[in-house]
Amino acid sequence: MSWHLSSWYLLLVLLVGLERVAELVVARRNARWSMARGGVLSGQGHYPWMVALHTGLLAGCLFEAGLADRPFVPALGWPMLVLVVAAQGLRWWCITALGPQWNTQVIVVPGLPLVERGPYRLRWLRHPNYVAVAVEGAALPLVHTAWVTALVFTVLNAALMVVRIRCENDALASLATTPPAAGTAGTAPPQDVPLATAPPGDAPPRDAPPSTGRAPA
Repeated sequence: MSWHLSSWYLLLVLLVGLERVAELVVARRNARWSMARGGVLSGQGHYPWMVALHTGLLAGCLFEAGLADRPFVPALGWPMLVLVVAAQGLRWWCITALGPQWNTQVIVVPGLPLVERGPYRLRWLRHPNYVAVAVEGAALPLVHTAWVTALVFTVLNAALMVVRIRCENDALASLATTPPAAGTAGTAPPQDVPLATAPPGDAPPRDAPPSTGRAPA
């Protein structure tokens, strides 16, 4: 089986991979910030699966497009490329809005209120970061018609998001009975909780990620 892959598509996937590395750097810095303020970490069981899924997405894009000789179809590829860029913009809008409380893991800091800025002002958009993850996960492979990778990622990501959002809701619900850590209240401006911003009950949930919410989402 021969290898046929456009050099510009290889570069695109590598750039997305570098973006994932940047997310991890920001997430680790923010995790230190949150834990120093009494942050509570949840969801460690599903987090490695998120990392594996997003790593597999990048690998699948390259191997399916290259080994299966998937063609670049302009009528499909260009719109998908626009969606990839738009997803990156939405993701970093979320990261900027959440500030130091954004993370790829579920970490909540007792005593800090929800963010009401950036995409989190849009009450009808309940999980903006996860929207970015879903759009990018489908669009990036389809730039070069790697439809198997797009389909597999979309199905697995949907299943994983069920677990992830449930974990976030449980983490936030636990805050109702957890007093703020000493020195936490008043030490930071209003922030949303990282990748765990879905309030319990009927209030519209929030997210960051991923990876949070996107993991190297």
